[in-house]
Amino acid sequence: MDRELQAVVELFRAYAQRQILVVTGAGISLASGIPTFRGSDAGAIWKKDVTELGSFRYFSRDPVGSWRWYLARFEKTAEAKPNPAHTALVALERWCQRQGGEFLLVTQNIDGLHRAAGSQNLIEVHGRADRIRCPRHGCKNGAPAGSLDRAGFDLGKFAAEPSPDTLPRCPCCQAVLRQHVLWFDEYYDSHRDYQWPRVLGAAATADAVLFVGTSFSVGVTDLILNAALERHRPIVSIDPAGAAPAPDVVMLRSRAEAILPAACARLGAALARTTAGT
Repeated sequence: MDRELQAVVELFRAYAQRQILVVTGAGISLASGIPTFRGSDAGAIWKKDVTELGSFRYFSRDPVGSWRWYLARFEKTAEAKPNPAHTALVALERWCQRQGGEFLLVTQNIDGLHRAAGSQNLIEVHGRADRIRCPRHGCKNGAPAGSLDRAGFDLGKFAAEPSPDTLPRCPCCQAVLRQHVLWFDEYYDSHRDYQWPRVLGAAATADAVLFVGTSFSVGVTDLILNAALERHRPIVSIDPAGAAPAPDVVMLRSRAEAILPAACARLGAALARTTAGT
């Protein structure tokens, strides 16, 4: 791993006083027990028809089925804890700040593990599993800016007896609530929480980009990758099983939970305890 480790260390040393953009995907949370979408792991969600189930169209047609699918999917998310890759990125963020540079983390994950680990300069561009919202645009609990804490709703009745009568409803307008996530038939600018203008700005100005555990199969990775390639910015991707999305991308096959803490040790970036106590 030493050659690959040095590639990560050199990236941070060279751009510590400039702007480093880190983009994470489902692969970074695999060590926390959360299956990927398109990965090679046995539980990869992409092996199911997620493009149909993860859509506003499906929710509108079958809200009971949509909620059942998400509750089953979120079972592992609720119990998951940050792994060493998450905590290492917190340490790298703080290290970059001490060097006088800028560090921004854009995650495609909705599991909240970066927040639990302590990441501060964070964009959860695909939404959050711990929030739900009204599907009606303009409702104070819906787009463009509203959402609700999932923990404030008793979903036990629905889990025990899934039916239209037990679905959670908006306290304001009584519409059936939806997940606070970006669905496949929606747009990044559909809710302010996705912080899409900020992502566009970072893609246009980042001096170096590090991808971790992403398959380069969604719009945000395509945007950031192409922006970096067009501006001839250095790009490193950590993914044990992924294929290089472009010849100029430096692909590292080490596991993120191993190489990122090792990079912290080389840089003298102290690993911090997470807010979740891990």
